[in-house]
Amino acid sequence: MTNSARDRSWTRNVSSRAALAALPIAIMFVLMATQSARAQTLTVLHQFSGQDGEAPSAGLTMDAAGNFYGTTYLGGQFNYGTVFKLKHAGSSWILAPLFAFDGPHGANPQARVVFEPDGRLYGTTARGGQKTCDYQGVNGVGCGVLFSLRPSAAACKSALCPWTQTVIHYFQDNPDGGIPGYGDVIFDQAGSLYGTTSHGGSDGGCVYEFTPENGGWTESILQRFPGGPDGLLSYGGPVFDSAGNLYGTTEEGGLGYGVIWQLVNSGSGWQYNKLYVFDDTNGADSTAGLIQDAAGNFYGATSRGGMYHAGTTFMLNSSGGEWNYNVIYGFAGVYPDEGPLNPLLMDAQGNLYGTTYSGGLYAAGSVFKLTPSEGGWVYTSLHDFTGTGSDAGYPQGSLVMDADGNLYGTASMGGQGCGGVGCGLIFEITP
Repeated sequence: MTNSARDRSWTRNVSSRAALAALPIAIMFVLMATQSARAQTLTVLHQFSGQDGEAPSAGLTMDAAGNFYGTTYLGGQFNYGTVFKLKHAGSSWILAPLFAFDGPHGANPQARVVFEPDGRLYGTTARGGQKTCDYQGVNGVGCGVLFSLRPSAAACKSALCPWTQTVIHYFQDNPDGGIPGYGDVIFDQAGSLYGTTSHGGSDGGCVYEFTPENGGWTESILQRFPGGPDGLLSYGGPVFDSAGNLYGTTEEGGLGYGVIWQLVNSGSGWQYNKLYVFDDTNGADSTAGLIQDAAGNFYGATSRGGMYHAGTTFMLNSSGGEWNYNVIYGFAGVYPDEGPLNPLLMDAQGNLYGTTYSGGLYAAGSVFKLTPSEGGWVYTSLHDFTGTGSDAGYPQGSLVMDADGNLYGTASMGGQGCGGVGCGLIFEITP
């Protein structure tokens, strides 16, 4: 795999926006003409302008009141990305930028922000900070940061109420890696925070833990990915099982196509286990990470590989001490990254939902549903982005669902401005 291919996951927003906008519409119907009928409606809730954000890479986080929080990869005052809040006001939605990254305090977030019980938002940026990370010729804007945001202590008297940022950690390349990818940070019951870096830390990134201590945070490296058989480039974040063990994926390593890994918490340390090695036939390049259902089964996706070489969704479960891997669906298309780049979503009925960055009827991405049926899965396209105008598409982030079954997400292009490709948008899909 070439160096440029290795870094596509975190340079995609910068390098591909103009190129994707110029794709010929005439060839975008290949291989996807047999989509299931759909009665869903897509509504654009907000079009980014550049000033309030541009090119969202991550999905949304919903609070108890039904408000959404998210990040944009670019845009804002310094063009290093933003954190925003989208509030439902009557029949409309109002977006308020909460923070604009400036470079030294972070740049180019690719993951969602998440809430901790203290009411703060936590997240990472792929770039920015104090230490310069040089990978495949892209350098100069830092290894990324881990940050928190809280509402301003002073009473807000205007429509725009910026939040206060605290940088918890500046990633240093070595020993703790750099360039956190699409993966969200997660918390355990004791309030410790976990996440991954995609590069550095010897070579291919790390799994880290930050423990609250004496008003600050203490970092521990739980696993380094040296490349080779044990994995390389962990873009997706970790997830816990009920026993407190961690699971995740790498984009490379193994046979060159990535692995699924486990870290077993023994109480005195963490034991690394490799659960599955992707071989291209069953998927390749997993940046999406994993989710787990109530029965303990894991679900994930690859952006490439599979029967049609355009990505897969899969299930991984344990039976009799063995781990079993099964492909749920193989995407078919003519462009790379037709499999999901971010985690899938599962509803209460066991249906899976996700987005694809390309693919669909117009090769501009799609929103899809996978329904379990008679021992298999039925694929339904809920929306195919057109690649033009307000429906430009190219979604990278995961989806979130409200209590009524409506889906919400972001698209990295679409709307107005930003060189004609649009600055990106927030959408809702209703049944």
